[in-house]
Amino acid sequence: MFFTIPTILTWTRIVAIPLIVGVFYLGLAPGLQNLVATVMFVVFALTDWLDGYLARKLNQTSSFGAFLDPVADKFLVCASLLVLVHLNRADVFVALIIIGREIAISALREWMAQIGASKSVAVHMLGKLKTIAQMVAIPFLLFDGLLFGEIDTHIWGTGLIWIAAVLTVWSMIYYLQKALPEIRNRVK
Repeated sequence: MFFTIPTILTWTRIVAIPLIVGVFYLGLAPGLQNLVATVMFVVFALTDWLDGYLARKLNQTSSFGAFLDPVADKFLVCASLLVLVHLNRADVFVALIIIGREIAISALREWMAQIGASKSVAVHMLGKLKTIAQMVAIPFLLFDGLLFGEIDTHIWGTGLIWIAAVLTVWSMIYYLQKALPEIRNRVK
């Protein structure tokens, strides 16, 4: 099921990456750049929920979609983090933590699937909380201004991205602990 409505929505998150990055090279006024990039990120991030909903509702779930969905999410988040580091809105240390964890856990999940133990590293609430913190922090940092004339999105985004970094480390430790018995059995 390469071209179903849910997988097309997933593909849009990958296509969104150069669009979001490109906004900062168009020569638009900074406030307009921030607004356009924020709106684009939010719209494309919402496709993550929508593609899953439609896949279940239309009975169009597939192993390809299950593979592509988290890849698209990780690409979108990692690219956005790199933009934020480039714009000096996010600390490089936070980006390294989040991107490094994504690579490590993706590799761990792939290996665990190969040995038939993927259930031991199934998605946990910590990973979901980490994702929520990231998906709120990133648009706040992209916007980088006063929301509704009152909310300083840079301050809130910075706090949330650090919370996401802490949850990132915590969830990585959790997944590694869950996988450790299988790792010990395989390394012997």
